[in-house]
Parts: sequence; C-alpha cells; structure tokens
Amino acid sequence: MDDLETGKIKKALVVDDSAFMRKLISDFLSKHPNIEVIGTARNGKDAIEKVKLLKPDVVTMDVEMPIMDGLEALKEIMANHPVPVVMLSSTTKEGAENTMLAMEYGAVDFVAKPGGAISLNLKDIEEEIVEKVAAASGVHISKLTRTHKPKPVQKSVVATRKETVSQIAKPLKPKINKNKGVFVKNAKTFVIIGTSTGGPRALQAVLTNLPAEFAAPILIVQHMPVGFTKSLADRLNTLCTIHVKEAENGEPILNGTAYIAQGGKHLKMKKLGQSYFIQLDEIEPSRSGHRPAVDVLLESAAAIKELNYLTVIMTGMGSDGKVGMEVLKKNGQTLTIAESAETSVVYGMPKAIVEAGLADEIEDLQDIPKKVMGILKF
Repeated sequence: MDDLETGKIKKALVVDDSAFMRKLISDFLSKHPNIEVIGTARNGKDAIEKVKLLKPDVVTMDVEMPIMDGLEALKEIMANHPVPVVMLSSTTKEGAENTMLAMEYGAVDFVAKPGGAISLNLKDIEEEIVEKVAAASGVHISKLTRTHKPKPVQKSVVATRKETVSQIAKPLKPKINKNKGVFVKNAKTFVIIGTSTGGPRALQAVLTNLPAEFAAPILIVQHMPVGFTKSLADRLNTLCTIHVKEAENGEPILNGTAYIAQGGKHLKMKKLGQSYFIQLDEIEPSRSGHRPAVDVLLESAAAIKELNYLTVIMTGMGSDGKVGMEVLKKNGQTLTIAESAETSVVYGMPKAIVEAGLADEIEDLQDIPKKVMGILKF
C-alpha cells in the first residue's frame, strides 16, 4: 500500500530561483494532508546541500536556475543522495530537450510551466503539480537508480532507408500462445505501447534493444503535453537502431519505425486500400484527462480487425489503456504484455491491466524487448 494511503507524511523540498515560485509551489503542496514542505532552495547548489541536510522524500526542481541549473543538480543528487524528483520546465524547445535529459538522468516526472520561468498562472496547474509530487513521493529509489545504458548507434541505415509502400507492415508468422491471447497466422502485426509516469526511461530501455530490421511498426502513446513529444522522439531516435519519430497526420505506418503520439492529439490508425496510416485527432475530448490517450489508440486498432496486435502497457499513474484493451480483446487479435510491479516506477496502468485479467504476460522492464522479439519470432 502507498505511504500516502496509510497517512504517512512525506517531506518535500521546493527548488526554484524565484521566491514567488517557491512560495506558490510550497502553498500548493502544503494543502495536501500528507505532504509537508520542509524547506526550499534557490539554485542547484543550494538544492544539493538541502537534500543532504534535510533528507526529503520528494523534490520539485526548476530546470533553469543560476549558479547551478536543475539538470546538473539532478545528476549529482541521483548519483550521491537519490530521491524522487519532479522537474518544472518551460515549454521552449530548449526546455523540452532539457526535460528529456532530466527523465534520462532519473527524474520521476515533470510539469510544464504554463507561463515561462515565472508563471503568474501557475494556479492553473496546481492539481497536476500536487498529484505528480504526491505520486513521486511514493516511488522506491531502487526503481530510479536502476540504469539502462544503450550504446550510441550509427544512424546511416535509418537515414538512407526509403520509406516505400513495400515496407508497410509486411506479414509476420508470430508464435501462437495457446490458452492466452490469440494471433491469426500470417496476419500483419503491429506493436502498440502505452505508458505515462516513468515512461521516457522505460521506452528507452525497450526501444534501444530492438534490432534495425524489426519487421513491425510501433505506435506509442506516452502521456506528455504539447511541445515535449518531439523532443522525446528525437532523443530516442539518436539512441535506437530503429527509426523513432513524432507521429504526423496522414503518414504511412512503416515497419521498423516507432511513432510517438503528439502531445495534445489522440493517435489513431486508419486503413486506405491495403495500407495503414497515422490519424491525429485534436477534436475528440481528453480521456481521463489525457490527450493522447492509450484507450483511444486501442479502440482505433480494434476497428481494424484483420491485424494482429502485440500490446505493451508499462509504468504510469491511473488506468489508461484498460478500457481500450477490453475493446481490443473483444474485437481483435491481441497478445498483451504488462510491465511488472517490480520494475514499474508507478504501478498504475499495468496494474489495471493485470487486475482486469487482460494481461497475457507480465514481464520486468529489461525482459520486455526479448519477449516482444520472441513472440514475433526474431
């Protein structure tokens, strides 16, 4: 059971170079019955000292600060005094890129400031800040310090790959897992991944271990606001042998490519002739506060009945994916992998799948790539 559910008070440290922001964030967190703000820090250097001295259970860390920025402070804290950290970032291109690095360095989650460095309208995201800090305060340090270090790869193969119709979802002969999910022999197979809190590092651990010749497309929903998903895709693309990109409306769905849903838009699939294409939808409302939502992608997949789907639900708060998976299980052919409680940074989304009896396999994060390739007979 989560410490917050048992009533245990969690100690928070607020780090920001703006006194106004420190006060505002502290006031937000102090309203939570199980969070106590035990201190503040005005830059990264100050934060490191306060973490050592005060031993907080959770830290909010601004990315952009003088003397020592949030990234440098985060690296030192995670190396020497690891603690769950939630980053606060601007929505600029540089801010988004730095935020992706922060996730890689071990931050649990981030919140996008709606109004720049000093956000007078921070009140608009008060609920999000409190929710994410509360969730982060219950994360076990072992799940943050476990590292996955893929080697940088040459992108020449990817760069010269011609994205032709002939590459689109070639038929596979997947292994049929009796008494579990069902695949149709020789049907085209798509991989779908859904994740949220802790997802960027989980995606890195999985995607970097797939081979360049991976003969299936991958559609990904990672809960993330507008302006951050492209930086995530670009970062992963530098680390992977497969091609990783932010999904674009109307583009063909190709083998060996991972498409990450754009922030603020639902990711869907559509079929034209014998080919499959990306459809982005910014009109359909959010699902449980999320757009993109895993549920929407899975429901879209369920409407294309001739395909096989290998679905992977990984770390994240909430239960997004459960409703969509019920629809897909009822109407389509799917095998479903849920990340284990042991490796999930937040065991919410995979837990919902497991408890609903929708998971065919439960795997530790580091074992998911091997399981995926085994099912697809690589």
